[in-house]
Amino acid sequence: MARLPGYITHVALGFAKPDLVYKGDLDLSGTGLLFPFSGAVLKQAIVLLRQRNPATKVLVSVGGWNHFGWDNRNMAALALLVKDIGADGVDLDYETPDAGCIHTPRGTIACADDARSIAVLRDLRSVLPRPYAVTVAGWSVGAYGDGPYFAAEPRNGPFVGMMLALLRSPEAAGIDLVSVMAYDAGPTFRPDQAFRAYRALWKGPLALGFQVLPPENGGPRTSLEGIARLLAGLGDDPKAGAMLYAIGLTPPGPPGPDNPGYASFALAICASLNLADCAAPMP
Repeated sequence: MARLPGYITHVALGFAKPDLVYKGDLDLSGTGLLFPFSGAVLKQAIVLLRQRNPATKVLVSVGGWNHFGWDNRNMAALALLVKDIGADGVDLDYETPDAGCIHTPRGTIACADDARSIAVLRDLRSVLPRPYAVTVAGWSVGAYGDGPYFAAEPRNGPFVGMMLALLRSPEAAGIDLVSVMAYDAGPTFRPDQAFRAYRALWKGPLALGFQVLPPENGGPRTSLEGIARLLAGLGDDPKAGAMLYAIGLTPPGPPGPDNPGYASFALAICASLNLADCAAPMP
């Protein structure tokens, strides 16, 4: 982490549990973070990264798949962890096994998780006010289901529209950036359309997400050419960017333009967004 290139603006450290146990002293054992080094080493890595790239923000990602303890969330412990390691805020990856989203007779979407997701964001901002950053990872189809994206594919399932209520709530004013997890949504899913659906809801910084590993449910593998094509389509959006999941992951099979590793992914994103210092090496 300390040697990441400067064109990376945010680094999210995943994944902390919503119901984490953290009492201080840089003890990560109850947090969900599974790094093969201590909290003291993590803190020092953040210090070294900032010395090289002062503008890079380091975030603790909370949630993710299989971390579903939102009802027992411990935002005070999360805030203490952020402050102890010297991070800049939190990336909220609100995921549940079933968001309970349904199409209502009025042609809108309602989700069983709506009230809880909003409460999670409210509680997080209450313990980490600005200037701490709060970013949100949005489910692939989370902005589908009504308006011009009522019939966007895939249109069925318990996660379609799960971000609508959150991004329309007053609490959304506490968000600094949204990244779209535009992957693992099946062969009919179009990442560019998902980005536009989120843009219709969210006017702030918005990142189109790519994943290094192949999709788990039949969607196409993203090539270097595909990265360039997708990001070129966002060129007229001054607040558009990209998110990569995740540094350090290696896809199966021989590496190449149609099966890029994380370093090739990062370079292609940097070049496609016309960022500076793309030649800086990725560790």
